[in-house]
Amino acid sequence: MNKKIKIAIVVIAALAVAYSIYYLTEYSPAEAAATDYLNGTNEVNITKVNNGLFLDGYGNDTALIFYPGAKIEYTSYLPMLCELSSNGIDCYLVEMPFNLALFGENEADKIIDTTNYSKYVLCGHSLGGVVASSYMAHSGKGDGLILLAGYPTENITKPTLSIYGSNDGNLNRKSYDEAKPLMSNMSEHVIDGGNHAQFGYYGKQSGDNDANITPENQQNQTVAKIIEFISKLG
Repeated sequence: MNKKIKIAIVVIAALAVAYSIYYLTEYSPAEAAATDYLNGTNEVNITKVNNGLFLDGYGNDTALIFYPGAKIEYTSYLPMLCELSSNGIDCYLVEMPFNLALFGENEADKIIDTTNYSKYVLCGHSLGGVVASSYMAHSGKGDGLILLAGYPTENITKPTLSIYGSNDGNLNRKSYDEAKPLMSNMSEHVIDGGNHAQFGYYGKQSGDNDANITPENQQNQTVAKIIEFISKLG
């Protein structure tokens, strides 16, 4: 067998093994509580767009662009975003390459540059929040930023809402506290009894602490704070 063919076979096999390990050991699939929303609700129509899902409610003024957490199936966040859409905030749920927002920082461009909303709000969970904040810092786009158990690594001057659970075992609190001065216009809400994973429906996350409240409770509090935050953007 040709030496180059042998090398190609070895490389392909190695990539296949790495791909399998990635999904079998790290990837968190969405639970039925989330995927049951794939067909939308009576108030929210869900359609596939080129980089994810569009949740269209009755509103047409504000769009929220959501960056999922690392190695989490993006549809895990559908219940929370459906609730936002049913309250007048259209949502774009981005499907990141390899389920890692690091490989899709500029995905929001595909939405902002092709639609015509009055306000665009960037939102992300965990690493998704870090990357969403990086996108805002680099592009200057977006009217507000919402971080769910996340933090920026660069200066953010636009209004920012930070939400995390008191029982979060994955948020690096030292890095979070060090990042607070980077947000010059920040408001913060701590969900008593909430943890890291319950912003979506993808099961218990390694390293996280148990929550003392239900996912529904945590997400309802989050939705209420997001609606309040967006209403003040003007």
